[in-house]
Amino acid sequence: MYNILICDDERDIVNALKIYLNDANYTLYEAFTGKEALEVIEREEIHLVLMDIMMPEMDGMEAMIKIRERSNVPVILLTAKSEDSDKILGLTVGADDYITKPFHPVEVSARVKSQLRRYMQLGAGNIQPDVLKCGGIELNDTQKRVTLDGEEVSLTPTEYEILKLLMQHPGEVFSPRKIYQKIWNDLPYGSENTVAVHIRHLREKLEINPAEPRYLKVVWGQGYKCEKRKE
Repeated sequence: MYNILICDDERDIVNALKIYLNDANYTLYEAFTGKEALEVIEREEIHLVLMDIMMPEMDGMEAMIKIRERSNVPVILLTAKSEDSDKILGLTVGADDYITKPFHPVEVSARVKSQLRRYMQLGAGNIQPDVLKCGGIELNDTQKRVTLDGEEVSLTPTEYEILKLLMQHPGEVFSPRKIYQKIWNDLPYGSENTVAVHIRHLREKLEINPAEPRYLKVVWGQGYKCEKRKE
């Protein structure tokens, strides 16, 4: 059973999403402001959040930042087509994905299932015992733990999966489209910006100087790789 929080100041949208996510495996919670969303997360065990950006009292961006201070729960932003800059900002401050209004029921269901699957795998552990290393970065996939020079680093589920993909194939270049297809299990529309934001966020957490990364390298015009480094 998964607990999903839907937060939008338009009740019609909340009701529509509740219809799209009418599933015996989901318990649905609702909120109409960012402040209300935080209150629900405080008292309930929430496994995924669907959150609108533009809301009264506390908007989705501010709520997103506060959620990330206490939790790595997946957050899917609800955006309008005209809010491209907000999508990028949302990913930068910790959102895992976004859905553009008007929603298609199949897309909503697919993205929710994808994020829940990744989140639960991250929390429940995986049978693969390998510890992956890339210079000072160590990823223990049994414990779902990432450390940098011995210090634990907190990653969102999406950041974790991207990092694991690159570390499993050191030196191999992955295009944004390929990363998007593997991590999101979706057609790679809009993959360039989405993947770039997550890579930038990873660099900010794992690199001494994100502008001159030691580990997470870009190969211009081709994609990203985890650089092999001699110890």
